[in-house]
Amino acid sequence: MDRAATSLPQQLLVDPDKYKSIGKGFSLTLKEDGARGLAKGWAPTFIGYSMQGLCKFGFYEMFKIFYSDMLGEENTYLWRTSLYLAASASAEFFADIALAPMEACKVRIQTCPGYANNLRQCAPKMFAEEGVWAFYKGVVPLWMRQIPYTMMKFACFERTVELLYKHVVPKPRADCTKSEQLIVTFTAGYIAGVFCAIVSHPADSVVSVLNKESGSTAVQVLKKLGPKGVWKGLVARIIMIGTLTALQWFIYDSVKVYFRLPRPPPPEMPESLKKKLGLTE
Repeated sequence: MDRAATSLPQQLLVDPDKYKSIGKGFSLTLKEDGARGLAKGWAPTFIGYSMQGLCKFGFYEMFKIFYSDMLGEENTYLWRTSLYLAASASAEFFADIALAPMEACKVRIQTCPGYANNLRQCAPKMFAEEGVWAFYKGVVPLWMRQIPYTMMKFACFERTVELLYKHVVPKPRADCTKSEQLIVTFTAGYIAGVFCAIVSHPADSVVSVLNKESGSTAVQVLKKLGPKGVWKGLVARIIMIGTLTALQWFIYDSVKVYFRLPRPPPPEMPESLKKKLGLTE
């Protein structure tokens, strides 16, 4: 699951006059809707981000191998950051097509009081009013939000893991226990999540308002929000996404450990490249 959220961050974006801060947002939501209000839209969130997560991680591994084979061993090491960026961007493009319908329903439930109480009510109503386009009108701004987010998520994670083992962890990865390796995974995931939230937040603001207002375009919403408006609710998303991203990587790596799937170590310079660069005798 990726970036699954309660309704609060969305409310901070689409109704800033009412929800002026995280604290006030929590208190108002609890007062008006009770504890259930914090979990509003959980069904499309769970379904949508589960589908997206499966596509994202699966396609990332596939594209990473595909691009690595195209580059060759030496160039894969030299251009590894570009490889992570290209593979993650390619994976996210397809993952967002799976996510878009559920994301549209989630935002409509969370930000339009009285429109629908759950996914069963929301999806048919949206289809009857606007057709299939209702579920995909936000896919382009979704790409604008999610592709930079995922590029940062995977590239930052991969390079952070590499740096942690090189400069922080006092022993090689091969000598670490599985528990120690998972702690490194969680730490790198949280660091990546913070950067993800910052990079993707402006586009997230546009998507949230776009799915609430029928007939609006991304450009119109961007002009309406202005430079300050697109950063509204950033603190809430940093806390949420940092934690979620860390948990995602932790769970993903734990599944690999449990099923004994391949877990390649951080990349090392190939011997052939060391010889070319005169780094070996």
